[in-house]
Amino acid sequence: MTDVLSFVPVTLAAEGGVNPLEFKVLSYGTAIVVTIGLFALLRVLVWPRIIAGLDERYAKIKGEIDAAEKARHEAEAAQRKFEEKLRQAQEEATRTIAEAQNTARKVADELRAKNDAELADMKARALADITSAREAAVKELNDHAVALAATMASKILRREVSAADQSRLVSESLAELSRARN
Repeated sequence: MTDVLSFVPVTLAAEGGVNPLEFKVLSYGTAIVVTIGLFALLRVLVWPRIIAGLDERYAKIKGEIDAAEKARHEAEAAQRKFEEKLRQAQEEATRTIAEAQNTARKVADELRAKNDAELADMKARALADITSAREAAVKELNDHAVALAATMASKILRREVSAADQSRLVSESLAELSRARN
């Protein structure tokens, strides 16, 4: 294969062409000067703009990353504050519910005690009314019985019964009634 490569420049030179391997100082010198000039021109005019653009882009990206990191920290802080407030609200709600239950229990106990007192008072009044009605009924019954007894006694005796006789009959009748009850 090396034979073929060495054959190409010789063939080109023999036919009247240019040998690419032939060293020409002017051509190579011009190419080197143009290349160095191009690099110098790029270094002075283009590279500073490219580097400035890259630096600007880097600064922008870094700023966005820093802002995102700051926003993340702020969001975490806000979430912690929210969770703390939520916990406090739950504690306050629990405390309020407990207080309401205690108040309701106290009110229920007070109402129960008041109702019991009113019930006992009503019972005592009812018993007093019953006792008083019984005594009135017994007195009325006794008076009626005395009047009936006096009428019967006067019919049996065919004479008028005096107030003293009537009083004695009432006392005897009451004594007999009391003995009959016991």
